Amino acid sequence: MDRSKTNMKAAVLGLALALFMAALDQTIVATAMPTIVAELGGLEYFTWVFSAYMIATVVATPIFGKLSDMYGRKLFFLAGLIVFMIGSALCGLATTMTELIIYRAVQGIGGGALMPIVFTIIFDIFPPEKGGKMQGLFGAVFGLSSVLGPSLGAFFTDHVHWTWNFYINLPLGVISIGLIIWGYHESREKRKQRIDWLGAVMLTAAILSLMFALELGGTKVNGVLYEWGSWQIIGLFAVFAVLLVVFLLWEAKVSEPIIQLALFRNPLFTSSNFVSFFYGAVLISAATYIPLFVQGVLGGSATTSGTILTPMQLSVVVSSVFGGRLIGKTSYRNIMLGSVTLLLISMVLLAGLGVGTQRWTVTAYMILLGLGIGVSFSVLNLSALHKVEDRYKGSVTSMIVFFRTIGSALGVTVLGAIQKHSLSINLEQSLGAAASSQIGDPRLLLQPEFRAGVSPEALGKMTEALAGSIANVYLLCIVFPVLSFVFIMMMGSAKLEFPSRGGQKSPGGSGETGPATTH
Repeated sequence: MDRSKTNMKAAVLGLALALFMAALDQTIVATAMPTIVAELGGLEYFTWVFSAYMIATVVATPIFGKLSDMYGRKLFFLAGLIVFMIGSALCGLATTMTELIIYRAVQGIGGGALMPIVFTIIFDIFPPEKGGKMQGLFGAVFGLSSVLGPSLGAFFTDHVHWTWNFYINLPLGVISIGLIIWGYHESREKRKQRIDWLGAVMLTAAILSLMFALELGGTKVNGVLYEWGSWQIIGLFAVFAVLLVVFLLWEAKVSEPIIQLALFRNPLFTSSNFVSFFYGAVLISAATYIPLFVQGVLGGSATTSGTILTPMQLSVVVSSVFGGRLIGKTSYRNIMLGSVTLLLISMVLLAGLGVGTQRWTVTAYMILLGLGIGVSFSVLNLSALHKVEDRYKGSVTSMIVFFRTIGSALGVTVLGAIQKHSLSINLEQSLGAAASSQIGDPRLLLQPEFRAGVSPEALGKMTEALAGSIANVYLLCIVFPVLSFVFIMMMGSAKLEFPSRGGQKSPGGSGETGPATTH
């Protein structure tokens, strides 16, 4: 990267816009979906609008991270942004739910290129002593856009049109492209490598098998119910397991693998990725179930259910920036121990949600959760890259995004199944099996016309059942910060190191050590 020719302000703004869009689209359609379903139909495909984006992002992330190491960040950043914009435009033009799902997958492919490359470019254009603060800033952008999605989606849906949840990406994307072309200049020297196409195909097939198994399990598609014990679901899990084993064996042998398995010999790299995985599951639980609680239990509108996350958004920003400033002053582990403590307390409190919970109480819990989770966005990218060679930066950064996205994707699937099952049991206990079966899809409880046709007594029992199911989700979520604590303790005493006055480069940017460096 040629720092002398790079316009830092233009490059940073262009990267921030791209990251904002890519992270935003993981959650922006959440509060718009009832309106979209009413217009396009296809309620049975509801979750696939979210899953298609996440699955495509998970598949694309490690591949584009590797390609950016080989052929340069700028080329694949711009390519990813253009694909993302094409997918956004197509989503706005969708006339059926099937079309929307396909176009969301196109968006996800672009998002899979944007998120890891943005963070990698930050490492390229800023020296280590400024890297922590910039990671804090961009971590705040990522966290803010992830939780801002429901609020922004509700605004566009209520006051403009649901299609603008997608069209808004077009002007922002054009601005980002212009700023990056003008402001970011990288070195043209590239290391010649071979692309591990077979590894990429096996990884893609393995991830798709796992995600399809999780998404289809226990659901009815085109009138066919795919039980968790059905041969189709078991077969998909089996295919995933076999392909994963074959992929790992292949990656250990090939000279230029998609994923450098040697990196996982580094406890700091490994623990950073697993913490990112569990934090991803926590983040998606907040963005999904808090709006559901406000709208379904407290009786708020779509706009209200989105804006309830605003305090969390602000605390994520504050926490991420604060975490970035702490980097270099103390170890990564010490910073994350404070983070996971706040996260654990917030999960315990959220597990006590009920029909009597006041809105201000939910707001306080959200602030605490945001303070806990925001630090991870600034710390984990840097801790994973500690003493890793420059030529692996793209791959390493992509793995953090990969694990976080996998955590979110699995979280929304597993937690969704648990919440739906818990709600069905609660409804059956309070209303009886016959009345419970008449409700059908639990999301009907969010529709005003459905609630208006139910007696006050029955509605009270329904909202109590919904509140109990959401509380059960957060009770289960306590396991995520507990497991995160275990991996955080494995991070050791490493912290960000700056260049000495004599001109010696820091390990984080010098490339003096290989991918398997230990701490």
